[in-house]
Amino acid sequence: MDRNSNTYTFMFSSILVIVVALVLAFVSQATKSRYESNIEKEKMQSILATIGVNVDRNQAAVVFNDYIKQSLTLRADGSINKKVKAFNVNLHKELKKEVDKQSFPLYIAEKDGKKFYIVPLYGAGLWDAIWGYVSLDSDKNTIEGTVFDHKGETPGLGAQITEKWFQKQFKGKTILKDAKAGFTNNNFISVKTVKGGAKIGDNHGVDAISGGTKTSDGINNMIAERLAHYLIYFQNN
Repeated sequence: MDRNSNTYTFMFSSILVIVVALVLAFVSQATKSRYESNIEKEKMQSILATIGVNVDRNQAAVVFNDYIKQSLTLRADGSINKKVKAFNVNLHKELKKEVDKQSFPLYIAEKDGKKFYIVPLYGAGLWDAIWGYVSLDSDKNTIEGTVFDHKGETPGLGAQITEKWFQKQFKGKTILKDAKAGFTNNNFISVKTVKGGAKIGDNHGVDAISGGTKTSDGINNMIAERLAHYLIYFQNN
């Protein structure tokens, strides 16, 4: 075959594309299990971080069950769905369903003799998805810790939700107006970022990110929307 012909060039290019595609497919398949394992470990790492257990990714998988004593999947009515494994629930997919069809994961942890309730979060930032976890003290009202992450927020602005100074602000804040009034919708106030800074003594507010208004609003909406679905369970358990 004439190597200078169009036919030769077309055939060579086609074969090259096929070979490269096959190599990439093989590499992708070979690394898939490792990738999925790392994602699971990072998830464990984030869950543990909300209760102050800060370990590396591999260690998180080792100690996870030492702290997480129960992993529950709730229905919208607060009942437990034993058929669905909490760790496998994909909130990105769940949020596309009607509320009464969704599954709500809940992790119950124990550390230093205290019980904590950890709720997974998922919402929308300025550019793309944001997500995280919030842990509540044994009173189910006081925040013990938070972890936030994002897919594509602006560096130096909205991306600051991943920084410790921002996440630490939530510790000690409460989600109810009156701790004695119970977990009713009217008593649920959640916790919110405040543009210009939260006032001293504000039990429900933290400083918003300067220049990151949309991402801060996304954090507010995400926390309030997700926690609201756990009020029935918290009231009855």
